[in-house]
Amino acid sequence: MKNREKTQPSGQSRTKGGKFVPALCNLIGTLILISVIATCLPVTVPRFMGYGIYHVVSGSMAPEIPVGSAIYVKAAEPETIAEGDIIAFESGEVVITHRVVQNKTVEGTFTTKGDANEGEDMNDVPYAAVIGRVTAHFPVLGELMEVYTSTIGKVYAVCFAACGAMFNILAGRLRERNRYSEQEVELHE
Repeated sequence: MKNREKTQPSGQSRTKGGKFVPALCNLIGTLILISVIATCLPVTVPRFMGYGIYHVVSGSMAPEIPVGSAIYVKAAEPETIAEGDIIAFESGEVVITHRVVQNKTVEGTFTTKGDANEGEDMNDVPYAAVIGRVTAHFPVLGELMEVYTSTIGKVYAVCFAACGAMFNILAGRLRERNRYSEQEVELHE
């Protein structure tokens, strides 16, 4: 009896998972990299466009701006800020976000109030303390921003991106191995 080898149709790999496994690794790696980039964009790109980004940690502007929101602040001339605008300003070591009740241009100050507070703020805000006008706010994004700006968050983001890159490298290596196996099969035929 003759010893017959089983052969596969031309173009198919002898290894299990032939083209599927590398494609899956490539897809997973790409999705990981895209997710890292997509979650970093809202925190980094606006800074290049001149916006300051801050994380809301108190409920003084609720429900308009809930705790955990990210606010985007654009520098503005104090004289152009109107009643009803929301501004960010420095008070000691913290940044506060409140609504303008009155712009006192002669004194060079603002009277402000948090939407959730009963009364106006005790002290007027001098023009020099104003960072700018709040142009946008996004609930929950502040929490993500807090994670990415912490040291451990940066380490996690880099590690996650490295995993995505490794999946793509693995996909390339598997494809290379499959091509080598196919060439060996063709040589022995």
